[in-house]
Amino acid sequence: MKLSLLPLFLFAAISSASPTAFTPQDKTLLVKESVATPHRWTRLGRAPSDHSIRLRIAILQHDFSGLEKALYEISDPDHHRYGAHMSKEEVEKFIAPNSTSLAFVDGWLASYGFQGSDLTRSPAKDWVSVTLPLHIAEQMLGTEYYMWQHTSGDVLVRTTSYQLPRYLHEHIELVQPTTMFTRPKGGVLHPERSAPMTSVNPITPLTKPHVDPSCATSVTLSCIMQLYNAVGYKPRATKKNAIGITGFLNEYANIRDLAAFYRDQLPAAVNSTFEAVSVYGGINNQTSAAGEEANLDTQFAFGIAYPTPGIFWSTEGTPPFVPDGRTVVDTNEPYLDWLDYILNSHQIPQTISTSYGDDEQTVPFTYARRVCQRFAELGCRGVSVLFASGDGGVGDGDSEPATQQCYTNDGKHTRRFIPGFPASCPYVTAVGGTTNIPEISASFSGGGFSDYFARPAYQHKAVSAYLDKLPHKTYDGLFNRAGRGIPDVSAQSRRFQIVWQGERILIGGTSASTPAFAGLVALLNDARLAAGRPALGFLNPMLYKHGAHALNDIVVGSNPGCGTSGFNATQGWDPATGLGTPDFRKLLDVVV
Repeated sequence: MKLSLLPLFLFAAISSASPTAFTPQDKTLLVKESVATPHRWTRLGRAPSDHSIRLRIAILQHDFSGLEKALYEISDPDHHRYGAHMSKEEVEKFIAPNSTSLAFVDGWLASYGFQGSDLTRSPAKDWVSVTLPLHIAEQMLGTEYYMWQHTSGDVLVRTTSYQLPRYLHEHIELVQPTTMFTRPKGGVLHPERSAPMTSVNPITPLTKPHVDPSCATSVTLSCIMQLYNAVGYKPRATKKNAIGITGFLNEYANIRDLAAFYRDQLPAAVNSTFEAVSVYGGINNQTSAAGEEANLDTQFAFGIAYPTPGIFWSTEGTPPFVPDGRTVVDTNEPYLDWLDYILNSHQIPQTISTSYGDDEQTVPFTYARRVCQRFAELGCRGVSVLFASGDGGVGDGDSEPATQQCYTNDGKHTRRFIPGFPASCPYVTAVGGTTNIPEISASFSGGGFSDYFARPAYQHKAVSAYLDKLPHKTYDGLFNRAGRGIPDVSAQSRRFQIVWQGERILIGGTSASTPAFAGLVALLNDARLAAGRPALGFLNPMLYKHGAHALNDIVVGSNPGCGTSGFNATQGWDPATGLGTPDFRKLLDVVV
């Protein structure tokens, strides 16, 4: 699973604000945010003063609580507003900053010589970005930037603390890149990624007579359709419906590999392809090596949903890299670049799958909260947003579960399970992993409880029931019992047969379960649109309220990590497999 992270759009004139609104008396600098020395990072020397950096400034939104209320109403199948999704302009009215906040921020930037043409704004003007030399950024933020090196060799330019003038603290929520030491991860493509197909044996006997026995050794499109009761469904709303896949970190989806995959598994689709969309200069290079992640995501999501149109967004930006000369690091945050691009669009695919993420604790809370709020915007606009829950069990996936040493990075070095983000955001649907037939929890299925986000009302009953059954003081202090539970649902996640660089390989991870589940959601959206109903939008309130009986409850397995056996799969919701895996026909009865 992977992640990374935004720019934004034109200038709102400050002439309408009061002349005194941006000539504050008190310019005293106060610390806005500070973090401890991050785990596994070592501070090197000062960053070059002329290094170019793009600062992203989050301006206070005036009514996110109103937007959240609207999201839950239009996502609740028992509410009279269910399915009444909002337009781009309607969403922006909730989150646009007030004129005073805009005036103060613009005045502050103008005092350092930055005017309208230097600034890029988000559609709602709640984010503004500016590219500038590092020494100017240091003056503005009252800080010093250093080069930091991770134990992997990656290098970032960051600071552990920054300041803002006192008068701006109530108008600016955060400035980045400053204190965020993330290392975006793609799916840990478990563990069969290079295994010849003939060497993989079924782990358990196949006991479902309607599923082909070959599905016990390799998972194909046909296996997913058989296992999840979707065989024979014919999409009818292909002119209205679409599914999107995000691509980051120079992962390219290869069209020739897709054609070969279709020849193997879906001959009717051989002459079809997808729309590749460039975001901020991203490309879908067909001459470079294909990406395992990108091929997996597109082949299964688009194959399951075929002939539903597919879109693959390729967003420019790479992970941190070892500096070469005066090119210190790539400070792009392409994940948020993509969010800004998509939220500025009037037409958005109804289903979006993302297989990227990071440890929640590496993302500063203020940043995670604002990114999470952007997913709420997508939900309000009728988009089902799915994220892989991660491949580390209850840990970070950086080492074997039995030897993982999981600690907080807040300077206290407290032993703690490590939830993933953005899967921990309560406005997305987090997808865990299963394996075998009959299904059990995949041992790597990311799950647990958020340390940042409180448990949302829609999952209170299901998660509370799980915690009530958990033996007293189990993993006491290792997780947040009041946190948002992860994942929401699951799907098969091992031994997916794809074509990569012209060869068939087996691959897996929650990077496989997420596009598979998303493909089925796209078919559900197709059925609703064909029936003249709106798309599903944000899925979770419906799934927890009426969908549990339409999911296959997984009651065997666990997700070990951090030197523990993790959480067990059990009856009802659990933090290994969520509510379970889909039964498409039953879900169809629920949503249409």
